[in-house]
Amino acid sequence: MKKVKQLSIALSCAVSMALSCQAQSEETIINNELSVSSVERYPIVLVHGLFGFDNLLGFDYFYRVPQIYTQQGREVFVANVSAANSSELRGEQLLEQVAMVRALTGAEKVHLIGHSQGSQTSRYVASVNPEWVATVASVGGVNWGSEFADAVRGHVKPGTFSEAFLASLASGLANFIGWLSGKGDVPEAPLEALETLTTRGTLAFNAKYPEGIPSEYCGQSPSLAENGVRYYSWSGQSAYTNVFDPADAALLLFSKTFSGKNDGLVSACSSHLGQVIGTHYKMNHLDEVNHFVGIHHLFDTDPLTLYRQHGERLNNLGL
Repeated sequence: MKKVKQLSIALSCAVSMALSCQAQSEETIINNELSVSSVERYPIVLVHGLFGFDNLLGFDYFYRVPQIYTQQGREVFVANVSAANSSELRGEQLLEQVAMVRALTGAEKVHLIGHSQGSQTSRYVASVNPEWVATVASVGGVNWGSEFADAVRGHVKPGTFSEAFLASLASGLANFIGWLSGKGDVPEAPLEALETLTTRGTLAFNAKYPEGIPSEYCGQSPSLAENGVRYYSWSGQSAYTNVFDPADAALLLFSKTFSGKNDGLVSACSSHLGQVIGTHYKMNHLDEVNHFVGIHHLFDTDPLTLYRQHGERLNNLGL
């Protein structure tokens, strides 16, 4: 297991909530499920996707999302995993950080919210240590593979100069992101990440870590899986959403590699996991985490609304 040297704490509970967050409340059994008092809500861990970061030169990957949950009385942590590597290796890094969060807060479990590849990363932890995880929320998650990743892998043949060149460029970008965001010494392997996100790689991942995966493509499953973890998902289906969004043009181009509705990097159906909250939102892959200082579609759901509603969902469950 690789050692992850840095865990970035995005925001902690307000001082006025400190005693409540630390207090040990009695656990009661309701409907044969474990329920935790509202003053002892489980902390939330946000998990970034491919080429992601926690904070880059003062810019948050999950822009203004942590504030949503601290306002709801929760402690929030932003995971610091490799920018580009396999979901299993990133999962091992996240596993160590979840252990640290549990030690810091005294919480028995955490809620994981993963964007893009962060969904697979979170699912890995929930599969191998379900007793540490209350819920997993997949936001634009690559749960059935990405046709864009398939297209890139199909044009970059193994063992060729083009593969070596692409790997070199991608490794440089990942290491640069790591340096700017202060990740420390974490391994980067872009080709491993690419393979993980293809349809073939994702199906292999699902075979090992099947919890929450619907029985058929574009379906959904009950939120509560057999491992005791609840799974939820939502995503967008519009690559181009705002003329002022600098990523829209590239995502619109990438969207042409898909056969169905998509957010520019992941198809709406591929994002399905557990209980599907919705995939009809006019958001692209970066809008889903409120990227580029919150620029999003002017006449559709604000991305932060979905995070706020998810927090209310967890509160209603007593988690």
